[in-house]
Amino acid sequence: MRKEKEILPLINEDYFIEIGKHADEIQQKVFVIGGFVRDLLLKRQNAKDIDIVIEGDGIALAKKVQEKLPKASKVQVFKNYGTAMFHYREIQLEFVGARKESYSLESRNPEVEKGTIKDDQNRRDFTINALAISLNKNTFGKLIDPFEGVKDLQNKIIRTPLDPTITYSDDPLRMMRAIRFATQLNFTIEEKSLAAISSQKERIEIISKERIVEELNKILSTQKPSIGFLLLEETGLLGSILPELTALKGVEEVDNQTHKDNFYHTLEVVDNIAPHTEDIWLRWAALLHDVGKATTKKFDKNNGWTFHSHEYVGAKMVYQIFKRLKMPLNQKMKYVQKLVFMSSRPISLVEEHVTDSAIRRFILDSGEEMEDLFTLCHADITTKNPTRFEKYHNNFKIVKQKIKEVEARDKIRNFQPPITGNIILETFDIKPSKEIAQIKEAIKEAILEGEIPNDFDAAHAMMLELGKKLGLQLKK
Repeated sequence: MRKEKEILPLINEDYFIEIGKHADEIQQKVFVIGGFVRDLLLKRQNAKDIDIVIEGDGIALAKKVQEKLPKASKVQVFKNYGTAMFHYREIQLEFVGARKESYSLESRNPEVEKGTIKDDQNRRDFTINALAISLNKNTFGKLIDPFEGVKDLQNKIIRTPLDPTITYSDDPLRMMRAIRFATQLNFTIEEKSLAAISSQKERIEIISKERIVEELNKILSTQKPSIGFLLLEETGLLGSILPELTALKGVEEVDNQTHKDNFYHTLEVVDNIAPHTEDIWLRWAALLHDVGKATTKKFDKNNGWTFHSHEYVGAKMVYQIFKRLKMPLNQKMKYVQKLVFMSSRPISLVEEHVTDSAIRRFILDSGEEMEDLFTLCHADITTKNPTRFEKYHNNFKIVKQKIKEVEARDKIRNFQPPITGNIILETFDIKPSKEIAQIKEAIKEAILEGEIPNDFDAAHAMMLELGKKLGLQLKK
């Protein structure tokens, strides 16, 4: 852990010097506080957004400092929050006056009044985020640590500065943030704080879905997301946010036959995929790939536990989840739906009797998402049996080889039917009609089934034959 004398060179930037200089001129105390200080002490990559607190007017200070820094961006003022910010050298500097806060039960938006640095540190969410460093000349580099945040950094503990029950009740988003920081930093949430999250879990209902999803995304973006989702489940928050996931938890037994716990399996899959992609939507697909299993689970005396059509059901549930959480109902959602829907397709292509037609359809259906789909399928292998583990991965190698062979021969990956609607209109004496769609679909199916090659001449000949059967007249 860095000591104060080690901090000095690391905050000896021109903007810190300038901030301290102007605060001294108006005889006000000023500090850098929060995440920047935490990461500095942890020797992590420094945050690109830096919070500055002054025992005075933060907006006025921001304007003064911005004038003295060459090529700094224009100051943006947020009067409702009493803050101001600007960008300088790829960092964001945000200024605010020190304040004290009081909350009501109905909202996480506090009543705010001017305060001291002590008041400001009291209102912080966690001890590790309440650390501050003085920027005034006479005390430059002095660490202000009233809640033993440095000790908590050393012990890898997430703890609130004040009573955790009050802290979480005042602003329930802090419960999500506690879990997110524990996941990001691989820290442990202090026992009293963890119990307080469980006791205050219903308060999460006053938080906007957008803010909750923002924290979920940050948890999903970590190296081991399962840490966060296990904490969400343990504290009861997950049941309020994503009950579809908690519904996967548990193992049933009938006639001495059991199935795997699909909740813990899902978390393994998310952890497995994390080293292979930073794409948040692919990680969402991993999180939701088995979400349809809870409602499709059935026991059959001959086949044991089954989850027929769970991919189809899961894909429909993706839309419902995205809509409820106010996530984007756009191509990102459709991407997740597609991967969930197709998550079992690749393994079904392993058997020797699988036709080239099935391979062609898979290539066409998966399209640009094929590689992501295989990434998901590899992550979905969670068996602890080394022989089975190797066998399943080899099966995907077999499928990829089949795809390579069919694609090289039939060029399906960027498949576009050789015959377009315009060609049909120009060939036959017809107006736009259902016959055009019938001809196009028949040609597409013939190519996919291998009845004709994927080239213009063969497709054109088939078009003429189909037109004749439909009684269409050639244009004169």
